[in-house]
Amino acid sequence: MLKKSSGRNLKVLALEPYFGGSHRSFLDGLRTSLPFDFECMTLPARKWKWRMRLSAPYYAEQLKQSGKRYDRILCSTFLDVAAFRGLAPEWVRQVPVLTYFHENQFMYPVQIDHERDFHFALTNVTTALASDRIAFNSIHNLKTFTAGIKKLMKSSYDLKLKDPVKEITSKAVIIHPGMNFSDIDNAPDPVRKGPPVILWNHRWEHDKNPDLFFKTLFDLDKKGIDFKLIVLGESFKERPPVFEKAQKVLANKVMHFGYIKSVGDYVKMLKQGDIVVSTADHEFFGMAVIEAVRAGCRPLLPGRLSYPQLFPATYLYSERNFKSRLKELILKGNRLEPELAKKMTEPYSWEALVAEYSSWISG
Repeated sequence: MLKKSSGRNLKVLALEPYFGGSHRSFLDGLRTSLPFDFECMTLPARKWKWRMRLSAPYYAEQLKQSGKRYDRILCSTFLDVAAFRGLAPEWVRQVPVLTYFHENQFMYPVQIDHERDFHFALTNVTTALASDRIAFNSIHNLKTFTAGIKKLMKSSYDLKLKDPVKEITSKAVIIHPGMNFSDIDNAPDPVRKGPPVILWNHRWEHDKNPDLFFKTLFDLDKKGIDFKLIVLGESFKERPPVFEKAQKVLANKVMHFGYIKSVGDYVKMLKQGDIVVSTADHEFFGMAVIEAVRAGCRPLLPGRLSYPQLFPATYLYSERNFKSRLKELILKGNRLEPELAKKMTEPYSWEALVAEYSSWISG
């Protein structure tokens, strides 16, 4: 029998082999927002393939050595939950193990010209099957996960599972990742002057489709459309060449071009923006866009991925009308009213999501 508890002193062990980015902010938010006693075992956010392969026996060993027991165990998808439960102390099989899906490996981007290794996707599948409860950060994430399972099962030769999708969806819920907007809310609004400012605050990688974004700006600039540009987001050793080109071609438009480590400085840049744009081909949720919207930027987003679930249709575009929609917003040049920006983003605040997470974890 699995233990049940709804008390305030519920002891929750969080296992996070990739403690960085959205995974880190998620755990930080849980610990400060929920009325449970959290303890975390984490590893730095690097070498994700090795994390997925070895974190299960590593954490099982750590748990045996600690001699501690908990009421719940919360995992991320970088942990092989099936292997962990098999190797961990016996008591682990008697308490609820929960997994939060920030992403899934069926849809997680692979490097250009690299073949997808479905071993990691299968680890996600066995993790979901071995968990007592699972949550996904968006409907898009769950749908792509189950679609990937169905497709993979067709290639499994004579190894047919009865109905893994039914079993997984029966214990799955959608709970958006909570966000802390205090830094944005407390930052002063800048004095506004000059043409509208377009904001890009995404990773500098191919799956965010920067080519469409910058080529559209090149064309609008040639046509004499006046705008300014802020480019944020993390870049890596290998980056799409369009970024270097954009920095040169749009030099007279650029207010900032590059990653900002300081939260305070990052928020200042968000507040400078008028329009936040996503041209992503891949996105499981969209935290960067929500941050910008909270800061008052009017969003222009693809009418697919997670965005139709997060924003009204008026803020979405189709591929064929992206340029005309962006031009229209630049010419209008109006940001969101503070009340509207808060209304659009408040459902993703920790304050709004505490009850859902508390119910999911306590069961």
